[in-house]
Amino acid sequence: MATMIEISDPADPRLADYRDLRDVELRKSLESSEGLFLAEGEKVVRRAVAGGFEPRSFLMAPKWLDGLADTLATTDAPCYVMSEKAAEEVTGFHVHRGALASLKRRPLPSVDSVLEGARSVLVLEDIVDHTNVGAIFRSGAALGFDAVLLAPRCADPLYRRSIKVAMGAVFALPWTRLPDWYEALPSLSAAGFTTVALTLADDAVDIEKAVEGVDKVALVLGSEGHGISPRWQQASDRRAIIPMSAGIDSLNVAAATAVACYVTARR
Repeated sequence: MATMIEISDPADPRLADYRDLRDVELRKSLESSEGLFLAEGEKVVRRAVAGGFEPRSFLMAPKWLDGLADTLATTDAPCYVMSEKAAEEVTGFHVHRGALASLKRRPLPSVDSVLEGARSVLVLEDIVDHTNVGAIFRSGAALGFDAVLLAPRCADPLYRRSIKVAMGAVFALPWTRLPDWYEALPSLSAAGFTTVALTLADDAVDIEKAVEGVDKVALVLGSEGHGISPRWQQASDRRAIIPMSAGIDSLNVAAATAVACYVTARR
């Protein structure tokens, strides 16, 4: 059972994991050096703990204790209890979802272990917006994809915003980072996947045609600004497009992923 500790002073050093959450650079530094990440909201906290991540601590207002009683009963981590106003002074924003948890990161698994038994995979190249990464995880999980692979410069799926937008899907969908950006797609092709890059390239075909009859598929998504790099476009087995109208040439990468996942899941 978690140890309940009432705190009234927002400057209490025991709350260091939760301080100044709006400062992205500060969070990146702390989370990297301390090997932690934060989950926000009752559902997300519960899913993180159920996903096997070990809590370092919890922070919540008294009225939220009952809602997470089952989760708190599974750990002896401290649960810091304070008023919502005091919690807002600590975090820098209104904790409107009632609960926060600081959890220990786990070592990233190997690419081979993530791909074991997988038939549908998302591959992200340099997608740097945390909201987009979270939305992509949510679409992938909801539409039956088995895993996500991230290029080295992609945003962190365990950043608080990513987790929140994904509704905890980052805890259910296996993922890891690719160690070799240059040979990533050829390696997937050698492993039996057909790599399908979503791109506006001249030889891109309708996404439905691109995935038709494919057994193991890896959908490749590129950065918000420039899309997929020339190297990855050239290395992909197929290039695909989502047909547009009304003079629009493309969708936001998160929206495009949802459409492509739906089409691919029905192949």
